[in-house]
Formats: sequence, C-alpha cells, structure tokens
Amino acid sequence: MIASLIRLWRSLTLKRKVQLSIILVLMIIASFAEVLSIGAIVPFLAVLINPEKIMDQPLASSMFSALGINAADGLLLPLTVIFALAAILSGVSRFVLMWAQNRFSSAVGSDLAGGIYKSVIHQPYSMHLSRNSSEVTTAIFNKVDTVVREFLIPTLTIASSAFMMLAILIIVLAIEPIVALLAFASFGSVYILVIFATKKQLGKDSLEVSSSSDKLLKLLNESLEGIRDVIIDSSQLNYRKDFDTTDSTLRRAKANIQIIANAPRYTIESFGMLMVAVFAYWLAQQPGGLLASIPMLGALALAAQRLLPVLQQSYAAWACIRGAHDSLLDVLDLLPETDVQLDTETPRTHQPFNHSLSLNAVSFRYGEDGPWVLKDINLKIPKGGRVGLVGATGSGKSTLLDMLMGLLPPTEGTFLVDDQQITTANCRNWQSNIAHVPQLIFLSDASVAENIAFGIPYQDIDFERVRRAAEKAQMAEVIESWTNSYDTPVGERGVFLSGGQRQRIAIARAFYKEAKVIVLDEATSALDSKTELEVMRAVEGLGEDITLIVIAHRLNTLKGCDTVVEIENGMIVKSGSYQSLCGAT
Repeated sequence: MIASLIRLWRSLTLKRKVQLSIILVLMIIASFAEVLSIGAIVPFLAVLINPEKIMDQPLASSMFSALGINAADGLLLPLTVIFALAAILSGVSRFVLMWAQNRFSSAVGSDLAGGIYKSVIHQPYSMHLSRNSSEVTTAIFNKVDTVVREFLIPTLTIASSAFMMLAILIIVLAIEPIVALLAFASFGSVYILVIFATKKQLGKDSLEVSSSSDKLLKLLNESLEGIRDVIIDSSQLNYRKDFDTTDSTLRRAKANIQIIANAPRYTIESFGMLMVAVFAYWLAQQPGGLLASIPMLGALALAAQRLLPVLQQSYAAWACIRGAHDSLLDVLDLLPETDVQLDTETPRTHQPFNHSLSLNAVSFRYGEDGPWVLKDINLKIPKGGRVGLVGATGSGKSTLLDMLMGLLPPTEGTFLVDDQQITTANCRNWQSNIAHVPQLIFLSDASVAENIAFGIPYQDIDFERVRRAAEKAQMAEVIESWTNSYDTPVGERGVFLSGGQRQRIAIARAFYKEAKVIVLDEATSALDSKTELEVMRAVEGLGEDITLIVIAHRLNTLKGCDTVVEIENGMIVKSGSYQSLCGAT
C-alpha cells in the first residue's frame, strides 16, 4: 500500500504537489479551529451555569480585567461571541478543506486519465497489437474514477482525520486525561480489530472489482461491435449470461466493500453513547454533583460527537482504499514512468525520398520467442514504382507493409530510404510521406468531409481539395447527390454507408493527403470490377513521382504494377513483372 502511494506521489505534477502541500496546511488550520470550537464550550457553559466561579480563577479574572470586564454578569456576551466565532471558524475551515480536497482530486483524476491516454496513444504500433483496447478504455472511464473516488479522496480523508483526531485528543486530554485515554484506547482497539478481520476480504473484493471491470467492457465491446454475427448465430443468450454473471460479481464486490466500510459505525455510535452515559453517572456521584461538571461533560460530549464520525470516516476511507488498490495498480501501470516529452509529441521533420526504399536481409518476429513472420527479405522499390504483393493468407504480406510504413522495426536487417536507415527514432518523419488504405476501414462518427480530411479540424479543411480527392476516388458524384453533400454524417464506423462507399472514402482520404507513397492493403476488395478499375486508373495516374504498394485480392488489380512480389511463409519466393508471374490476361 505504501509503495502504491509513493508511485502515485511520483506521478503527480509539480503543480499538484504544491496544491497538496496547501491542502495539508488547510488540514492543520481546520484542526486548530476544531480545538478552538471544543475548547470554547467549557467557559461558555460555565458562564451560563455559574459565572462567579470563572471570576474566582486568578488567570481568568486578570485576563477579563484587562479587557475591561470586572463583573461576572458581563461575561455572557463576550463568551457567547467567542464560542460563536469559534464554531463559525470551524465550519468555514472544514468547508474550505472539503472544497479544496474535491477540486484537487478531480484535477488529479484529469491528470491520470490524460496521462494514460497520452502514454497509450504515443506507444509504438507493436504495443497496441499486444494489448486489448478494452483495458485502456476501462482504465480511463472507470478505474481512474475509482482511484479518485475510492483511493485519493479517502487518503486525503485519513490525513485530515488524523490531524483532527490529534487536535481533539489534545483538548480532551487537557479536560479529562483518564477518560480521554480510555475512550481513544477503546474506540481505536475496536477499529484495529475490524481492520485485521476484514483486510483479506477487502483484498479479494478489490481484485474482483478490477478484473470484472475489464471483463465487462470487453464483453460489451465484442458483442456490440460484432452484433451482426451475434444476431445471425443467435448467441445473445450466451453473451447475456456472461454479462449478468460478470456484472453481478462486480456489483457484489463493490457492495461488500461498502458494507465492510460502514459496518462498525452502528456499534461504535452505540458504544460511544453508552460511555457518555456512564461518565455522566460517574460525575453525578462526585462532590458538587452533575451540575458542577456540566461544562466539562458538555466539552467531552462535543468532542465525542466530533470524534466518532472522524473515526468512522477514517476506517471507511481505509476500507475504500483497500477496495480500490488493484484499480490503482492498473492505472499506474498504464502511466509513463517519467513525465518526459514523448518523441511523438515533437513536430515531424521532412524525410527526403528521392531515389528508393529498400529492405536488406530483413527478418521479423513478435517478441523474443515468437516464430519468424518474415525471413531474410531483400526488396528494393524505386521512387515512382508500382509494386504488388501477392501470397496466401498468413504469408506475411501485411506485416511486410507495416514494416515499409515504419510501424514495425525489423528484428534483423535494415530498412533504408535513400540509404538512410529508418529506426524508431526517425520513423515518424518517414510516415509523413505515406497514405495508407486498409481493408478494414476506420471511419469516425463525423461528416464525409471530416473523414476524407481525417485528423484535421473542421475549420481547417480545404473543401476544394476534399472534392478533388473524392472525384479521384470515384465518389464525388455520389456525395454531391446527397442533401448535405460533404457535410453528410457517415454514422459510427460509417454505418450509414455501403461497404464500397466506405472504401472509396478511405481511398479519397489517401488522395487528400497527397502523399508520396500510397499503400493499398486490399483496399478495393469491396468494389465492383468497374469501380475498382476506375479507382486504380486514378491511383496509377497520380504521377510518376508517386510510389504505389498494393496488396490485392484480385490479381487483375495488379496489372498496372511494374513488379509483382510473391510471398510464401514469410519469404519472397518470386519477383518479376505481372506478365511473368501471373500470365497474360
């Protein structure tokens, strides 16, 4: 637990650390105000019951004389004002502390969520291949909130309560030391026993909350994204059963944490009232009776009234912290180790591409022990070349494309552009030359224009350039026939469009980018033969400076390629012209 707190502290920015220091000062001020409010009740009650007794005290008499108060009947107003001011100061200080804690916690939550998103979105492509996206989504939208609500705020509550308990203990010790020590020992022992008794169960529930949250979002993503297959396969019942079981487990674990957090409250409150009653009875048996002890009893009762909620808050906060511990670890694991500027945050510089790109003795595998996906690849593509890649499913074509686009670094060998080696340090510069059209197209829930000019703010979109790109992709006539033309929404993942329309918008996106290298990964597979032919003619007619790399489902698509490369089991087995490899058609 301490190690996790240290990791959380290290993840805070300097600004947040300064704010936390200010909150600690506010905690001390609030504790001091609490001491004043409890201490002020003794003289206030005393002046109500027996004001002459106060004037009999030498120290009090001299102090009031210095203030110009020489008679007992003049004490009521100033002591009432003092007590009222102390109570107001206590209330205001606690409100300010509560406000500061919640604002601080929300700011830290934003920092954590932003830090996770920043860390994840700037990670290399290979890291995204090995991680389920639902883990990140759960962390940002669920676990960060859990950390803030059930770890950070409770931690601040415990710190604040510690100052408050210390202040109350000091004032009660000054009033009645034996009773104070007995009360603190009794209440403290009960909570310590409860902590040891529930520690194991809270750890189990914490793990359930963390793992069930991940599983629940994964179920939702899979079932909703694959809803067509779910309906066709009639697998709704299976998904419902998994969902209900996982959701029930998650909510039961959260309920257990809340039950454990609040269970001691009722016993402790009853025990506290019993102690006050016993102490009042004991005071009644002392010389002078209960009336003489009312000021002290009132102060102790007020202290108990303040102390018991503080004790319960501290214990409940501890229970929440234990319950949120695994979620905190998941969040911290997704954060970058240090707050440094990532390479992907710096502006890209232009990577020259004037002659050729080449792979020299390149081999690749995922991880140190994985099988080789590419083996001893030697390939040179001149600027302006048209290269087609063919091969069976799983032969390594898409992995080879990922390497040519700088997404995957070679495990062995080198990737050169104009004799300059492309590495993880400069691959972003190379990627500025590339436009990629995949088979599985991503369209955002925005307008046609925003999808063609993907990643560019709406106000910065060049609509004439959008229209030209759509025209080359054989999509302009269709788009302009719609009521809202280029402002027509495409729906989530382009659900309002046909498969062919989605692919043509993706191809138009590549044209809009005006890249030097266009990569088509079976990008025309959803088009009819006539439209595919027109699109490929538009691609091939972009100019001699444009380099084209194509993976095609239909071999006819590769007719315009200068070179066709056949890949089998991760190796280049044939390379030559379309006619020599595919035969004249």
